[in-house]
Amino acid sequence: MNARTPLIFGTTLVELIRARHPILLVETHEGNRVIAAAEAVAVSPDLRRPRKVVAYTVSKGLHSPGQSGKPTSPDTALNEAIKAPEPTIFVFFDLHHFLGSQGRPAEPTMVRAVQDAALAFRTGEVPHTLIIVSPGMTLPTDLEKEVTVVDLPLPTAGEIEGVLDEIVGANAASIVVDLSADDRQRLIQAAQGLTLGEAENAFARAIASDRRLDASDIALVLDEKRQTIRKSGLLEFIPAEGTMNDVGGLENLKKWLNKRNGSWLPEAQRWSIPAPKGVLITGVPGCGKSLTATCMATLWGLPLLRLDVGRVFSGLVGSSEQNMRGALKLAEAVSPSILWIDEIEKGFGSSGSGDSGTSQRVFGTFLTWMQEKKNPVFVIATANKIDSLPPEFLRKGRFDEIFFVDLPTKEERVHIWRIQLEKRLTTDSAASGDFETTEGSLELLAELTEGFSGAEIAEAAVSACFEAFSERRMLNEKDLRRAISNTVPLSVTQAEQIKGIRDWASTRAVAATSISAREEYSTTGAEASTDVNSWRGGRQIDF
Repeated sequence: MNARTPLIFGTTLVELIRARHPILLVETHEGNRVIAAAEAVAVSPDLRRPRKVVAYTVSKGLHSPGQSGKPTSPDTALNEAIKAPEPTIFVFFDLHHFLGSQGRPAEPTMVRAVQDAALAFRTGEVPHTLIIVSPGMTLPTDLEKEVTVVDLPLPTAGEIEGVLDEIVGANAASIVVDLSADDRQRLIQAAQGLTLGEAENAFARAIASDRRLDASDIALVLDEKRQTIRKSGLLEFIPAEGTMNDVGGLENLKKWLNKRNGSWLPEAQRWSIPAPKGVLITGVPGCGKSLTATCMATLWGLPLLRLDVGRVFSGLVGSSEQNMRGALKLAEAVSPSILWIDEIEKGFGSSGSGDSGTSQRVFGTFLTWMQEKKNPVFVIATANKIDSLPPEFLRKGRFDEIFFVDLPTKEERVHIWRIQLEKRLTTDSAASGDFETTEGSLELLAELTEGFSGAEIAEAAVSACFEAFSERRMLNEKDLRRAISNTVPLSVTQAEQIKGIRDWASTRAVAATSISAREEYSTTGAEASTDVNSWRGGRQIDF
């Protein structure tokens, strides 16, 4: 195999060709990599007979890769391929336009031509193989049993390094390369998740800006990757902002995450431990689930990708499964990374109801990936309505742990108030000067906001600042008291729902709050079912 052929992909092609699978489908934008792989496989000693490689496009017809040809209709080209006297690997582009694409029906004559080719290639005296290359295709029902889907992984670090070496070599006389071995590795890692063409463009852009290639270009390549991920429409590259110190409380969850920091690195193998799979965080809305996910990227120093499950279900039949596979493939290519799925129950909570089984198939794709993924992609999923998720999603082995985030305790509310007020009452703020954030004042505010979520405390701080701004004066305690009294918290408006989710979590999820912070609260609501402020949910385990 050459340097541009991923070993697993090349090995799979050899096995399928030897087994005389007649038609292979490779979903990719990188046609050149498929051609290169086919050319490498064609002369592989693992094949009993060498193969020719012939490409097809609607503009060139059948032609040798890199050569010119004459426009030919695809059904005519397939008929010619059947008659080829030598064993050949045919790589067909553009067929997806004729076999159903973007909601258009497949052309019956084209479907029949492919079926005829499949029969001839499987049973004919001369062994041929047809590889269909498409950026995305939903197979007609008639062809589902004839076609084998082969996954072409995104470029490996070795392939990207090859592109970098080629660009540096081609421009050696006119650029300055100032990269240490570590900088070079970081630059290559920054480009992982891009196609070879995109990586080449990113490196070329980095060089063109100042005719230099140095550590400062890593940020530029990362920006190129953000653009690429954004274009996918399914994943969003979230910049690392904030630290775990910005999360008030949840010390038990923080300890758990800290203990697994760096466990994806090679040195962790000395302890015979696998890379962590992921964590599911459920609980009361507005209590820090999403904030924890964003701050975790800073703690672990890994890229954070957010998957929008709603966009996976795009409306075109078959495209939802393809969207999920593409998003997961991209997350693995960027690994080690963190994949964040916010409010996961909105995508998988009603799996299979009223959508012809699409949700079940997408859900199955995700579960299989979670169970079998090889690359270190840590999944952090958040959910508000955990009971709506399918039971197989919650079993041990999918996630390393399930945490329950409850309304903050008094100790946690002191921490949250300190974070919110220190963020706003800075030395250069017009609101500072009157109210002092002492332990006594923070204790008072924590008492007044029993039953408030973290988001409600943050909003109360903002409302109080607006009171001061409206009169162009400094913030005072009266503003904060007024903002608090004007707030009707979730513990009042959704008391029944909070009790329900606590009952669920009492035996199924670990409390994200430390045991010490829960000492003044009951651990069961049996004796205080009407007062959700007097007790907290989740199993008590300190990590």
